[in-house]
Amino acid sequence: MADAEKHAAIRAAIPALGAGIYLNAGSVGPLPAEVAAAMAELEAYERDIGRAHVDYYLAHVERMAEARAGIAAVLGADLDEVAITHATTDGMNIATWGLDWQPGERAVTTTQEHAGGLAPLYALRDRIGVEVAFADVGDGSDDERTIAAFDAALARGARLVSFSHVLWTTGAVLPVARIAALARERGAVVAVDGAQAAGAIPLVVQDLGVDAYAVAGQKWLLGPEGTGALWVARGSWDRVRPSSAGHWSLASYDSTGGATWHPDARRYEGSGHHRPSVVGLARAVGWLSMYVGLDYVHRRGMEMARRAADALASIAGVEVVTPRSQMATLVAFRIAGWDPQAALDELGARVFAIARTVPLIGAIRISVGFYTSEEELDRFVDAVRLLAGHSPATLPPRRTLTILGEG
Repeated sequence: MADAEKHAAIRAAIPALGAGIYLNAGSVGPLPAEVAAAMAELEAYERDIGRAHVDYYLAHVERMAEARAGIAAVLGADLDEVAITHATTDGMNIATWGLDWQPGERAVTTTQEHAGGLAPLYALRDRIGVEVAFADVGDGSDDERTIAAFDAALARGARLVSFSHVLWTTGAVLPVARIAALARERGAVVAVDGAQAAGAIPLVVQDLGVDAYAVAGQKWLLGPEGTGALWVARGSWDRVRPSSAGHWSLASYDSTGGATWHPDARRYEGSGHHRPSVVGLARAVGWLSMYVGLDYVHRRGMEMARRAADALASIAGVEVVTPRSQMATLVAFRIAGWDPQAALDELGARVFAIARTVPLIGAIRISVGFYTSEEELDRFVDAVRLLAGHSPATLPPRRTLTILGEG
């Protein structure tokens, strides 16, 4: 298809795009209709036929394999290095707790991290006495500053370096391969939060030089909530060991002490995966890879994000926080004289924009996807321009429609 025709077909396949200007895939992406239908079909089967037959269990084993394969395709990874999890946070916990920690050892992260990566480190600090050091990367716009900050934080050594590929705050893309190389020189394991990268930007995870890479199913991969994945490099399986385990982790076991871990990354899988959601994750990544095409997803998503950043930066009184030289598909900005939440409330009411604020940096953040249209961005930018030209006290009232009826 030509791009215009293809874009129309894509938008028709994602019903939630009709509910507003969808600019929050960085939190939760819109479900394609095909994904929702596949999940609903399995939920109906469970309701009408049940969930207890062994054949249904065996089918679930196959669906787990399909989900792993889909994630491997998105990451440019080998299938046996992928485990299905319940969230990015699960993956970061597995990687963080997979080391043999001792009190007084150190972990290094950045000053711009999400709770999904920070909380496991804080748990280590509080329960074991691990020191957590912070590399001040600023807004992530200067790679040399970032590397220098990690170099300084690693001066006293570290067991683990844990950070995001794309910062959830400013949207900056960090130089993962350079940070990983520096960390390996100091003997540290490297765990990366890929929640804002996987499905949004091109990547080949094996080229990054990291040990573990966690992704979210519900964000840029457009899958259901409660899904995610963890990639662990084959050469790191002895260093990052299962820290929690369950039925899916073992290839075989008995009740007298005999057990064998799966010989691949499935050793990091626990249990309790919602079967319709696993099907939804597999269908979502397959839809992106085979129906839309990852090249198109990445190219158009980043083009539209740059279009949004350019347009917003041209408005007097608007500060784009996201560094243009390091951006992916998140755009963070501030409007002078406006509290971010108050401004977002106005944008939602005036043009039905669905976005979020980032209190950590006092900004509004939009997530621009391959499905976002030029017309939507123009309407959104026009609304931002209106707010930037006024204060909350001087903004003209919204137009309202009064409906008269018999009382």
